[in-house]
Amino acid sequence: MANAFFFLLLALLSEIVGTVGGFGSSVFFVPLAGFFFDFKTVLGLTGLLHVFSNIAKLVLFRQHIQWSLIWKIGVPSVLLVIAGAWLSSQVQFEYAELLLGLFCIFFACLFMWKPDLRLKATNGNAITGGGIAGFLAGFIGTGGAIRAITLTSFALEKNIFIATSAAIDFGVDISRSVIYVNQGYVKGDLWWYLPGLIIIAFIGSYIGKKLLNSVSQEWFRKIVLIFILLTGVLMAGKSMLKMF
Repeated sequence: MANAFFFLLLALLSEIVGTVGGFGSSVFFVPLAGFFFDFKTVLGLTGLLHVFSNIAKLVLFRQHIQWSLIWKIGVPSVLLVIAGAWLSSQVQFEYAELLLGLFCIFFACLFMWKPDLRLKATNGNAITGGGIAGFLAGFIGTGGAIRAITLTSFALEKNIFIATSAAIDFGVDISRSVIYVNQGYVKGDLWWYLPGLIIIAFIGSYIGKKLLNSVSQEWFRKIVLIFILLTGVLMAGKSMLKMF
């Protein structure tokens, strides 16, 4: 019971931070959930949490969606998330935790070193970034970092950024969740987490929206990057200890 409480608490914190940071909760939720469940279960729970998380964001930020980017980034994301989710059932996950930890470390360090990193706002970059983000979301559970880099190139206002990202992510998460569930990633005894994840998705998104209006986004962004870095170090360290 204590583990369930801490797991749901971390899911809530991930949802709040993910909403304000604009990277999505999976950047935090996937590595943290890895301390409680095996990697395939984490993928399944992440997909379900994100479906309801994005529904909440679409309700809260619906008037800010930039539809032109949905087609450029969203369509390749949905197509390649299916490929990534399918591949996740074909590849052994012995090094998945280490890979994700290193990815978090690389992502955090890159944005600390290059805080103004931007791609050129071209259709080619939108399609490529969307495709890579979708594939990573399906395969290792999180592609929000790549999608954030892609969306940032279009210099979107923060509310438009979150709304558009949520709309894209909704299609991605519906697609991968269907595959994860069909592949048995969410066992029967774990479905009782679903009501809690639904509540957390809406509460976390609501709190995140309130914080977004009262906290400097640049200040919070730095905290988010430090949190991602520490999470990545913990994950990579935990994975390497298992090897020795």
